[in-house]
Amino acid sequence: MQNSSKKQRIKVSIRVLQITVLSIMLIITGRFFQLQILEYEKYNPLSRANSIQQERIAPARGLIFDRNGVLLVENNPVYTITVTPINFSRDNIPLLAELLGVPEHTVTDRFEAARRFSWHRSSRMFTEVDFETFSRIQENLWRLPGVGHMIEAKRNYPTDIFASHVLGYLSEVSDQEHRSSPRYRLGDRIGRIGLERIYEEHLRGETGAQFQMVNAFGQSTGPYDEGRFDRHPVKGADIYTTLDYSLQELAERLMANHVGGIVAMNPNNGEILALVSAPQFDITKLAGRLDREYWAAVNADSLTPLFNRAISTMQPPGSTVKMQMGLIGLELGLITPTDEVTCRGGFTRGRLYRCTNEHGRQNLVQAIKNSCNTYFFSLMNQIITHFDLNTWHRMNADFGLGKQNGIDLPFETRGILPDSSYYDRVFGRNQWGPGDLINLGVGQGTFSSSPLQMAVMTSALANNGYRVQPHLVNRIVYEDGSQIVIQPEREHIPWIQKEHLEVVQHGMRLAVSEGSGRFFAELRDVEVAGKTGTAQNPHGQNH
Repeated sequence: MQNSSKKQRIKVSIRVLQITVLSIMLIITGRFFQLQILEYEKYNPLSRANSIQQERIAPARGLIFDRNGVLLVENNPVYTITVTPINFSRDNIPLLAELLGVPEHTVTDRFEAARRFSWHRSSRMFTEVDFETFSRIQENLWRLPGVGHMIEAKRNYPTDIFASHVLGYLSEVSDQEHRSSPRYRLGDRIGRIGLERIYEEHLRGETGAQFQMVNAFGQSTGPYDEGRFDRHPVKGADIYTTLDYSLQELAERLMANHVGGIVAMNPNNGEILALVSAPQFDITKLAGRLDREYWAAVNADSLTPLFNRAISTMQPPGSTVKMQMGLIGLELGLITPTDEVTCRGGFTRGRLYRCTNEHGRQNLVQAIKNSCNTYFFSLMNQIITHFDLNTWHRMNADFGLGKQNGIDLPFETRGILPDSSYYDRVFGRNQWGPGDLINLGVGQGTFSSSPLQMAVMTSALANNGYRVQPHLVNRIVYEDGSQIVIQPEREHIPWIQKEHLEVVQHGMRLAVSEGSGRFFAELRDVEVAGKTGTAQNPHGQNH
């Protein structure tokens, strides 16, 4: 009887177990059906995301050449270590730090930054890793799920010129920059000054993508779907500048151990042949990983090497404005080429405005040749007496003074070309008069400009009255062969008359052949015209 009861209980237990197993199998099968069939569209992308890893492929940045095809800026390959946070375990931070030879807290900080950016997308952790370190990490990738690499480019400068204010440099994007633009990610580099900044959109290219199948350890097992969804990177456009390498090298040698700026420009079309701001800084030290010691030294330098004196400085132009003063006087009918002013060492209106010498009787050509302040003090007095300051302002502005001239570099200054509203704002309404304006006739007082503005102004004297737009890039050439040719139009200054220009040009020629410029610019085989300019500086040496 007991055996029969025991057998019955066993049968019931087996039946219950069978039903339980069957129920579990039915539940599992039903769940599989739900996931794989009913909710396929929802969960398939998530499944793929866990097995497919997208790797960014950085494009090669565009190259920069001079006007004759001399390579000024190129790229050298560098290794970058990346991390995909969702696949990386914090337990591996000590190992990664040991392989990289850096403190653990450095790896932790960069991992946290990558995690804040994205759990699922790879981010740069360490850039410019040397080949030995890179090889160590490659050998241990099986122990470091989520760690990968990129082969990127570092700017290299194959010539012996700096051109630091022209070419510019790159640095990593800030948190704000990579968050505000979908084009930039953590660790990307962006142009900061110079052509690298102005032409960033053309130089940077288009990032590519490679999709890899990965295993549970985050290791690649091959391309996804034979690379059908991969995107090849698009190389950045090449920039062909207007610079002449040989002339730039000469200009930099001339400015060694000096402070100031040089602009050499084709007066007919505004092409910049050389541009130097001295002292310069070494862009090779800023080309890759920031040299913090050098960066601190540059920023602390009292001579401010980062400041572009060629286009951003505001200095009184001095006697270099005497030519357009002559043109303005001729156009307004205040003088003729033969009218003379007697120079006895200065001009008096309320007080004595001194000249550099007693020049005697001077007409316009002689006044330019000898740089006679008295002549132009007298002329400025006539302008403000018979016309007004705003007439003088308007006609000088036609030469590109007191405004930005549109050069393709950042931080170009407007300078100061005062008008009546400027004096009202600075000195107060009815608190200024003719005595405050006489110095403007010789480029002093509240008048300031940059070497670039002087080049634009002088070009109009050399090209028969056309104001040109200065520019540093001749053409932009894309990887597919298409290109943009940059040829800004020049604008004629309508009130300048050819016969008036010839008078001024004659005076400039004599200034070099016989006057103050003969010690600096007179050449045996080239006929040169020009004008020296010195402005008094109450704070130190004259400009």
